[in-house]
Amino acid sequence: MTDTGTATPADALPGTASGADWLARYNGALLGVFGTPQRVLVRGSGCTVWDADGNEYLDLLAGIAVNALGHAHPFVTSVVSAQLATLGHISNFFTSPTQVALAEKLLELSEAPAGSRVFFTNSGAEALEAAVKLARRNSTPERHRILALDGAFHGRTMGALALTSKTAYRAPFEPLPGGVEHIPFDDVDALRAAMDDSVAALVLEPIQGEAGVRPLSPEYLRAARELTREHGALLILDEVQSGIARTGRWFAHQWVDGVVPDAMTLAKGLGGGFPVGALVTFGEDVSALLSAGQHGTTFGGNPVATAAGLATLHTLESSGALQHVADVGAFFREHLAAVQGVTAVRGAGLLIGFDLDGEYAPAAVQAALAAGFIINATGPGTIRLAPPLILTREQAASFLDALPSILTTAREALS
Repeated sequence: MTDTGTATPADALPGTASGADWLARYNGALLGVFGTPQRVLVRGSGCTVWDADGNEYLDLLAGIAVNALGHAHPFVTSVVSAQLATLGHISNFFTSPTQVALAEKLLELSEAPAGSRVFFTNSGAEALEAAVKLARRNSTPERHRILALDGAFHGRTMGALALTSKTAYRAPFEPLPGGVEHIPFDDVDALRAAMDDSVAALVLEPIQGEAGVRPLSPEYLRAARELTREHGALLILDEVQSGIARTGRWFAHQWVDGVVPDAMTLAKGLGGGFPVGALVTFGEDVSALLSAGQHGTTFGGNPVATAAGLATLHTLESSGALQHVADVGAFFREHLAAVQGVTAVRGAGLLIGFDLDGEYAPAAVQAALAAGFIINATGPGTIRLAPPLILTREQAASFLDALPSILTTAREALS
């Protein structure tokens, strides 16, 4: 191992190995909560990654909507490296210029009113934990219910898990923090029936990613805003996956006029691949619900993470990413709908889900890997795409050209 300034990750590794060798070592060393990884990735550039055996893949998942600018983006890499070489971690006994500047930038992009504030975390789940505490601070003995939706995924920490609806995720860890009720997805009548003055908060994803990229209708989001305001409940929007230009707007709720949340959670694309999340509180009254000592974090908002966030937002903004994402996303969805075997296409921008004419989506993921594409199955018959926001139309077309053969291979694998 070298201690010079030119060291690479390889200098910290105890030897080299094939993909199979690494996977054998993985299974002997890491907790098995993820199962066996599909590949061992060693390098990335733009929208392309390579595995330990030298195979190349077009990354249409971006680490689940994380690598907004692809892999090894030179500006983000340079800013993060320079910040780490200058000042890495300071704790929240202190602040840094990058922390303050990123908070100000998020408030600007979210068009937050005066008095709005930001709390930084390391992940989306941590941002949801902060949101749950915000909801609790809006509670009284009479106002104690938190509403979430069927199909919701908000994370796997205990507070976030209580908001998540999937039984397989929840059941092994019950009892979960109480007070959360799940109501039908995108059903305004069900929302009206559930909403009264006993509700402290309504937590929504504008687009449910884990459930197969299911957008809430504009009518539902407007009703959610109206009813929460009428009954004194907080409207908390989980934009961990749909935020940071993923849908062609900075945040997915900005597609719907008049919907301004009381709080919003962010992560994934915010750091361009570097872990950073945030809770944004809108307005003075909501921001005052969490006061000094009522929440905290050791690493959240550190100089390197917030520098990564600033570099990512600067690059997205200066490159016209919003229009690019909208254009490439529209091209992608239009042509996906014409592929034989695809029965429905959903989403906005470059957060796309499509249904297949059978329950062979996991087999399609394997067939896509073999063909050089990384995609994701959210269920037996549904595929999710969340590529880097720099994906070109030509790269999207290369997947569209390969998709019929991928689906044929997947069907044959199950026959």
